[in-house]
Amino acid sequence: MANIAVVGAGPMGLAATHELLKLGHEVTLYEADTVVGGMSASFDFAGTPIERFYHFICKTDDPYFEALKELGVYDKLKWIPTRMGYFHDDQLKNWGDPIALLTFRKVGLIARLRYGLMAFFSSKRRNWRPLDDVRADDWIKRWVGREAWEVFWKQLFEQKFYHFSDNLSAAWIWARIRRIGNSRKNLFTEQLGYLEGGTDTYLHAVQAAIEARGGSVRVNARVDEVLVEDGRARGVRVGESVHAHDAVISTVPLPFVADMIPALPETHKAGYRSVDNIAVVCVLAKLKRPFTPYFWLNISDSSFGIPGIIEYSNLNPLDETILYVPYYMPQDHENYQQSNAWFYARSREYLQRIDPALRDDDIITMSAGRYEYAQPICPPSFMDKLPPLCPDIDNLLVADTSYYYPEDRGVSESIQLGNQLAERIDGMLTR
Repeated sequence: MANIAVVGAGPMGLAATHELLKLGHEVTLYEADTVVGGMSASFDFAGTPIERFYHFICKTDDPYFEALKELGVYDKLKWIPTRMGYFHDDQLKNWGDPIALLTFRKVGLIARLRYGLMAFFSSKRRNWRPLDDVRADDWIKRWVGREAWEVFWKQLFEQKFYHFSDNLSAAWIWARIRRIGNSRKNLFTEQLGYLEGGTDTYLHAVQAAIEARGGSVRVNARVDEVLVEDGRARGVRVGESVHAHDAVISTVPLPFVADMIPALPETHKAGYRSVDNIAVVCVLAKLKRPFTPYFWLNISDSSFGIPGIIEYSNLNPLDETILYVPYYMPQDHENYQQSNAWFYARSREYLQRIDPALRDDDIITMSAGRYEYAQPICPPSFMDKLPPLCPDIDNLLVADTSYYYPEDRGVSESIQLGNQLAERIDGMLTR
């Protein structure tokens, strides 16, 4: 049995901690926030407990399903048909099924057919390697043509990825299309899942399981330094307190790693610092009435500062309508420093443009969450640019959501990688 530190109590850190305890180790989980969960943590939104940033479950999320079964909360998983909408030229249209595509006359018939073929074949594709060194915009244009790219994709890319939008991995974008495409009941019906009680149902269950096995979960405990001696991880420093450990797993965002582990080789520090991220200011709006019939609403309009809206209550039935209005942007963008009130005003303006009948008093309240490292940017051949999971220091592993590539960040991917990190450190300690 070894004494192991896990840094970061998002779903990946929680999964790694739980798996290490099952393998017989002693584990302490350190978290800088006041609660576990990272981006999946919830807060009280005017009487409604809800995630700070939206989450959904797809039918391919097998690691998540296995964890829910093991923790005894699989019965809380519910599936519901969801719909997608499209806002273009000040018009709200159905989207996401063959009929909607064929009746969307803003592009020619050939472009629409090519778009449908891309979505279909992407959902069937298994091998992502040939797409690894291909730019996503080039790949999409080859499939759908320039006309469909301009209408369906260009604005979404620019509103989410800004100046990174012309250097994204096709494999990374394909994985996102495939995940949603394979979460369908049939060709005409998308099905997504949610947990009764939200992601907190999983977070509370796994934290309880950790503590039942003797693990320690320490919140308000920011790790300022991972201590290294003679080329081996020896513990962590939290403020002025030093805690000895036989091994360390870091799951915090990569931009924090170089400063947190000063003993790293300079080449690895440069690798961690080179990973770009998009920040997000995510506005939540609580409404008295439904806004649209859609869970997803994509927006293709350059006068909007958002790529879309998530009407979460069309996935998870709630007493009131809950919308997520996400503003993605680089951390150094001037708007990231704007006040919450500024984002509330823009959100209100956008919502009333989409639905002119929406009155000010239909909006009960708003809130906003910010996360500086919401989305790693994955250019072509992204994994070749990352330092290895074991960065030349014995008994130390370093990962964050970047290492899901080509998959997108999600709870299921976090659980899968967290389990793999636990098994790998166990092998390092027992060989």
